[in-house]
Amino acid sequence: MAARTAGRREELREFLMARRARVSPAEAGLPDGGRRRTPGLRREEVAVLAGVGASWYQWLEQGRDISVSPQVLDAVARVLKLRDAERRHLYVLAGLNPPLPRSEYDGDPICDGLQRLIDAWLPFPAHIMDPYWNTVAYNEASRLALGRGRPGVSSNCVIAYFTDPVYRSRAHSWQRNAPHIVAQYRAACSERPGDEGFAEVVREASAASGEFTRLWARQDVTPGGQLHQEMEHPLVGTLRFESTQLRVPSRADLTVVMHNAQDDETEAKLVRLLSAEERRGELYSVAG
Repeated sequence: MAARTAGRREELREFLMARRARVSPAEAGLPDGGRRRTPGLRREEVAVLAGVGASWYQWLEQGRDISVSPQVLDAVARVLKLRDAERRHLYVLAGLNPPLPRSEYDGDPICDGLQRLIDAWLPFPAHIMDPYWNTVAYNEASRLALGRGRPGVSSNCVIAYFTDPVYRSRAHSWQRNAPHIVAQYRAACSERPGDEGFAEVVREASAASGEFTRLWARQDVTPGGQLHQEMEHPLVGTLRFESTQLRVPSRADLTVVMHNAQDDETEAKLVRLLSAEERRGELYSVAG
């Protein structure tokens, strides 16, 4: 254990020195930044810009056994212009649990690629969730076949599952899958203990659904994986899906959920549903 700790502190020292060296004084907004020839920031400059003591920052960079807080590490990360993955790495090297990756979606080239991925999955439904299972993107099949994005329905997948009466009336597999949905959400919560975002979803779902409250009290935990769903679509009849959750290493805050047809009949129905004739009038698939 002592050897691992010493190795981590040495890596922390090298990481901070390397990142400090790549930020120019001009980039940091220092008054003499444009005139200095020395590459990178000095330790005392990082300390001043981060609002910490010069001695404390020197000890941090030396890998000493000192007390650190998330707020101070975030300030250092800001000064050193760390990307989100680097910020989380800094937490680990400093001996703290890393925060969840930031879940901004719009404007991220990776997210643009994920949108193209789920659009290319047509005619099968697919959507993308943030850490709290809020839907941040979906394809046209997900809208037409599963009713995603309907007005008045929560964008949070857990809350919508337990509060959308139209979806529930169509989903033959609702009762069977409800315990798995709750157990998978508890597993997601366990990745970030005490996170208020998860707590808020649990509070809202509990207030809206006694069934969610009962299932949540069971304390079941299941990692996200696959679910089999069967639902009755008002235009094309029974649809059978196998849904799979996929994590993206470069955006670990996002989960891609892809629904695959379990039989050729379902695939043919999805093709029909996406055709120009079936879409005429912009009918929502699960409208009451």
